[in-house]
Amino acid sequence: MSGAFYLFLHPCYHSPAMKRPENLPDYLWLKAESVPDQIRQALAHIHPVLVQLLYNRGLHEPAQIQAFLEKQYLANTDPFLLADMETAVARIQQAIANDEIIAVYGDFDADGVTATVLLTQALRGLGLAYSQVRPYIPDRVDEGYGLNNDALTFLREKGVSLVISVDCGIRSIAEVIHANSIGLDMIITDHHSLGAELPPALAIINPKRTDSSYPERRLAGVGIAYKLAQALYEAMPERAQLELTSLLDLVALGTVADLAPLLGENRQLVKDGLEVLNAARRPGVAALLKVSGLRPGAITAESIAFGLAPRINAAGRLDHAFVAAKLLAVNNMPMAEQLARELNELNRTRQKITAELSELAESMIDPNAPILIAADNNFISGVVGLVASRLTEKHYRPSIIIEQGEEESRGSCRSIAEFHITHALDEVAHLLVRHGGHAQAAGFTIRNENLPEFINRMTEIAALQLAGRELRPSICIDAELDLADIDWAFYEMLSQLEPTGYANPTPVFMSRGVEIVRHRVVGQNGHHLQLEFSSDYHPQTGHRLLSAIAFRQGEWARQLPQYADIVYTIGVNEWNGRRNLQLMVQDLRPAQITTN
Repeated sequence: MSGAFYLFLHPCYHSPAMKRPENLPDYLWLKAESVPDQIRQALAHIHPVLVQLLYNRGLHEPAQIQAFLEKQYLANTDPFLLADMETAVARIQQAIANDEIIAVYGDFDADGVTATVLLTQALRGLGLAYSQVRPYIPDRVDEGYGLNNDALTFLREKGVSLVISVDCGIRSIAEVIHANSIGLDMIITDHHSLGAELPPALAIINPKRTDSSYPERRLAGVGIAYKLAQALYEAMPERAQLELTSLLDLVALGTVADLAPLLGENRQLVKDGLEVLNAARRPGVAALLKVSGLRPGAITAESIAFGLAPRINAAGRLDHAFVAAKLLAVNNMPMAEQLARELNELNRTRQKITAELSELAESMIDPNAPILIAADNNFISGVVGLVASRLTEKHYRPSIIIEQGEEESRGSCRSIAEFHITHALDEVAHLLVRHGGHAQAAGFTIRNENLPEFINRMTEIAALQLAGRELRPSICIDAELDLADIDWAFYEMLSQLEPTGYANPTPVFMSRGVEIVRHRVVGQNGHHLQLEFSSDYHPQTGHRLLSAIAFRQGEWARQLPQYADIVYTIGVNEWNGRRNLQLMVQDLRPAQITTN
């Protein structure tokens, strides 16, 4: 989020002897700075809480705010503003005219899978025969991330003359040189961070290029694939046999799954994509919704993040991503249902393996080290990123989990706001076979003989950059509320922020001095805490009672104060046909004493 946040401290508690459960993170509460009076006055016609939420997301100009609330995107979306787009379109037109075979080379995560299916279907929608467009997704275990020489050689031997990468390739210099040497033309489309040098491809479409004049620089890989498809359909409208907007469900799936910021054009694409997704005309989507316990018409960005994306990703993690790609491309329901069941079972297995390997990783790290690194041949490449995420979330440290192979090892990294993990990998690039990623997530391949030096150097880099910093997880609080203000009208007002996700999160609120009327533990082993809160007395509404759920905070049950300060989001609980507002408690503390 764009707004500034300041630390909200608790200098004195209602029950000073009360200790916080040891297994719960001790969050810093960061409350957003108030909207400046000048801006608040200019936006006096908008609810003050909504003004605060918009300001926190970097929105304070009236026209900008109106467009956001109306879910419109004002900037230019002409795909030809992307550097090398004209070159890419011209080469694809030439391939079509000459009946060449085109390969769409993707990645095995949800962004790469959706981008592969989208561009493949878009090209076939221009009249290309099934055999003229070959989707290719590498095997995570046997080939690893990104372009590889053996795959490119295989494609050339199968008659491919043009390869279009999606969601990969921006750092594949050696592989593109190899492709050129065997007669393959390469078009790279990718959204990952640029390296010091670009690969010598025929065209490179990446909005992060400094010579790109495209306004939106944070598209996901599937978003860039869609921009290429848009450009092709604009250049060859007479060939179009497909309504391009029918592919926007894939854009929504990949964009949300890859944690692309849901602001700017991404928000517009996801909003439009959710409309297509909710219609569930794609058999694979309809089948996936069914096994996920979701229903058409009620799908949100959150449904993608927590329901659909994990199942799509499960294929590439434990089997082959082509299972997920086939599900999204298949045009008959029986096959879609079979593939969806496979993905659902793979996801269950993935959850079990992730839990087991997280325990292994915990036993191998020093939680107080500047960076948490664990390497073992028992780690599985498909879940190392998930294990790293769990370590980072629990200990608030950058984490690297490495699957050791016989000669080479593959690692996955997750990081914190204070440490740019890809920049750190850039500093040790001479030790790596390949690497790439973003500020807080990255991956790499390394020769085993370089592992000891790599671990030492990464530890040194992290120690230097993080020295003197208090490393604690934080919760960014959008605004302070009185519980009496929370009703259905307020909840509906918040829906104007949808679709919410990364960089446009579900609003987080704080309320002070809330009375805990009752509570009980729920879930397996009392893992969660169900509560009921009472607001202060209001002359018109009296005391308001609001139900709440605190996931993974059941340990509070033995030592809850009577009055608490709480941080939460506002959701809806549906049970037996009834809908009730429910607070989703992220953290709570004994209420602060106010002293005069």
